[in-house]
Amino acid sequence: MRYGVTIFATDVSIEPVELAVALRERGFDSMWVPEHTHIPTSRRTPYPNGGELPDEYKRCHDPFVALTAAAMAAPDLRVGTAILLVAQRDPIVTAKAVASLDRISGGRFTLGIGFGWNQDEMEDHGVDYGRRRELGREHMLAMRHLWEDEVASFDGEFVHLPPSWQWPKPAQQPLPVLVGGAAGPKLFNHIAEYAQGWIPIGGRGLTETLPELRQRFEEAGRDPSRLKVVPVAIVPDHGKLDHYEELGVTECVFGLPSAPRDDVLPILDKYAAVLKERRT
Repeated sequence: MRYGVTIFATDVSIEPVELAVALRERGFDSMWVPEHTHIPTSRRTPYPNGGELPDEYKRCHDPFVALTAAAMAAPDLRVGTAILLVAQRDPIVTAKAVASLDRISGGRFTLGIGFGWNQDEMEDHGVDYGRRRELGREHMLAMRHLWEDEVASFDGEFVHLPPSWQWPKPAQQPLPVLVGGAAGPKLFNHIAEYAQGWIPIGGRGLTETLPELRQRFEEAGRDPSRLKVVPVAIVPDHGKLDHYEELGVTECVFGLPSAPRDDVLPILDKYAAVLKERRT
């Protein structure tokens, strides 16, 4: 089982390059960042966790810029999005950004995607909140063709791509895609159709839900032993990590506050101590 961290990388938090170097110095395997393109001041959509929306949601770096910098600063660190709002993104432009980052990093990128919760934000991208999953699915299917086919095309309800060339192709084939969201048939169908695994927030309920996901994966003609499960925003303790390892979790991603270096590094040191104990 691998170990990483996730952080809202912003203009006032620890810099991505400094964090990437600190992670490798402490034995971590990966760094993950989320995205929000902007936050409309109307704030019509309530924050899912209740209360005021934390400031970091307004200040996110572009994930591809932040992760490219991190990957170059720490040459053996894996990087990933947790998560990218795939319905809000142009699939042709995003496919090129993903492939370029994976190629430049030497195959160290994982694309974690989600369908989003902020209706105001989506509407500014022309996304119908009620159909965001169907739109996100077609974006992903079109991107798969661009990554894997010499001449790519796709004709769906939302995406119409005539026969096209696009390079570079990702270094990893297939490029690993993880889908975020709550457990259930809809999510598991998305994973089984076009992804390599699941990126849930936290690990609650994995004991009950992972057998269902593995079964759906197998029913789609795919090898359940290759399914990736990467819970994010974990607060680690040995009992929890032992349990995840027994369940076959691929990687645990610990949560860091979106804060300056002097706040982040002591927490990172505590997490690193847990890793050291597990590896000795």
